[in-house]
Amino acid sequence: MEIRALEISEANSYIKKVLSNDPILYNLKVRGEISNFKINSSGHVYLTLKDETSKMKCVIFKGNYDKSLQLEDGMKIVANGYISVYERDGAYQLYIRKVEKDGVGNLHIEFERLKKKLNREGLFDPRFKKKIPYMPKSIGVVTSQTGAVIRDIINVVRRRFPKVNVYLYPVAVQGANSADEIVKGIEFFNKMQNVDTMIVGRGGGSLEELWSFNEEKVARAIFASDIPIISAVGHEVDYTICDFVSDMRAPTPSAAAEIAVPDLNEVLYRLDNCKSQLKNNMSAVIERDRNKADNTFNSICTIVKNDVIKSGKNNLELISNKLTRGIESKIEKEKYQLENNFSEICSIVKNEVIKEGKNNLKVISNRIENSISNKIDIEKYRLDTASMNMVNSMEQIMSSKKENMRNTGALLHSLSPLATIDRGYCMVQKEGKTVNSTEDINVGESLSIMMSDGNADCTVNSIEKK
Repeated sequence: MEIRALEISEANSYIKKVLSNDPILYNLKVRGEISNFKINSSGHVYLTLKDETSKMKCVIFKGNYDKSLQLEDGMKIVANGYISVYERDGAYQLYIRKVEKDGVGNLHIEFERLKKKLNREGLFDPRFKKKIPYMPKSIGVVTSQTGAVIRDIINVVRRRFPKVNVYLYPVAVQGANSADEIVKGIEFFNKMQNVDTMIVGRGGGSLEELWSFNEEKVARAIFASDIPIISAVGHEVDYTICDFVSDMRAPTPSAAAEIAVPDLNEVLYRLDNCKSQLKNNMSAVIERDRNKADNTFNSICTIVKNDVIKSGKNNLELISNKLTRGIESKIEKEKYQLENNFSEICSIVKNEVIKEGKNNLKVISNRIENSISNKIDIEKYRLDTASMNMVNSMEQIMSSKKENMRNTGALLHSLSPLATIDRGYCMVQKEGKTVNSTEDINVGESLSIMMSDGNADCTVNSIEKK
């Protein structure tokens, strides 16, 4: 009798029936250590139970999962359930109905011991965390050269900030010598000093597979690094000693790359905003200073004009009063002298001499009147001359003050940044700051040049120092 060839689905279905009908496998109790523990979005739990030599895939359906047990990798449990086949994949699994804790695995105990030890020594202290550079020129990556981690990091960096260089130090991320290789990679970049930030990590895995990143030597190498390190080990639910001692933890390698470099589009957008804000602020400052200078000039002119006029008027009044008093005093003296002379003449002149004396007196009187009239004219001329000189002096002072104010205004305008730009000069800026020296720029960097009629963005191709 020839045996008919079974379809794969038929074979898997038959194996499932055989396993389901086995009384031992249908009510099986096993003891093992949890690894690869994961809660699916559906609420079902997937994990692997292992001992020193073997592993078994297990499933806990949502209705059978007791959250109060707080299951995690490294925990030892006793699981009760049944063996069955997942027909689509042809893989057998233990479908767990009930779980009891059976102690904590050795790796988990060692993890907690080392974690407490390093924490007491201060290796996790935030004071020692170094700041991750915002815009690094290059990034060093310590990971496997064949895994998806390095590809994910390169893809993210190229997408977000393609100008950053990525250097790989290839290492084994699990196995006997992997911890030593990771330490050498960290020490290599610190010796070369050719990167600004380091990413140390690998993809997800069980506690054993991630154990290289729980080694004490790796933790101390990270702590001793002068270069800031981002830890990117496993998935978001995976935690290692490397995560606690590094300067920053990323939930995934891709997230580490996003932390390490900024988004170029966002940087350019912020630069444009800063540029516009700076331009507006400069215009406002220049306009404010121009108005301030105009107001100051007008105030000075008003003050000088009022002071000069007031001072000149007061001086003119003083001179006029002094001249008037001098003339009046001189007239009084001449009058007094005339009266005295007249009295003497009258007492001396007798009968015959009276007529001649009167004539002489008349002549003398006319002479005196002419002398006084001449003196008055002279004093009036001197007064007019002094007044004219005073007016000319006031006009010269006002002209000098106006010239000084015009020179001051011209000087203020010449000191304006826009006046300098109008004369053909340019203002060079980088990241919103004015560039004053070739020491402030590097080849490949983007610069902004402000000219009198607009702005221009350029890239530095070479630098020639004087």
